[in-house]
Amino acid sequence: MGQDDFGVVLRKALSELPTMFHEALANVAVVVEDWPPDSLLDELGIPPDDTLYGFYHGVPLPERSVQDSGLLPDTISVYRGPLIEDFPDRTELCRQIRITLLHEIGHYFGMDEEELSRLGYR
Repeated sequence: MGQDDFGVVLRKALSELPTMFHEALANVAVVVEDWPPDSLLDELGIPPDDTLYGFYHGVPLPERSVQDSGLLPDTISVYRGPLIEDFPDRTELCRQIRITLLHEIGHYFGMDEEELSRLGYR
């Protein structure tokens, strides 16, 4: 899947979110990056034989205070390389892109890994 095609699938997943999510995500940038940075993998303790499909950079909504106003927008990074490598089937890739996006949006709303796993976004 080419870069343009990947972006189309990601935009489709974003467009299918309920309206209330679109409004809440108004100040969140969703970006596609080729691979997660090694420094991030090291920081998160992700072993070399594992990878990351996405990452939420920011302060989750429930943890925000008045002091957090005026900050740069939060960012959700979606890592194209690992997704394409691990999901060569287009249908599975599209499904995983959606799950990755929902997983990172869950972090934005303050959900932890256990809650996201319970919802099937892991």
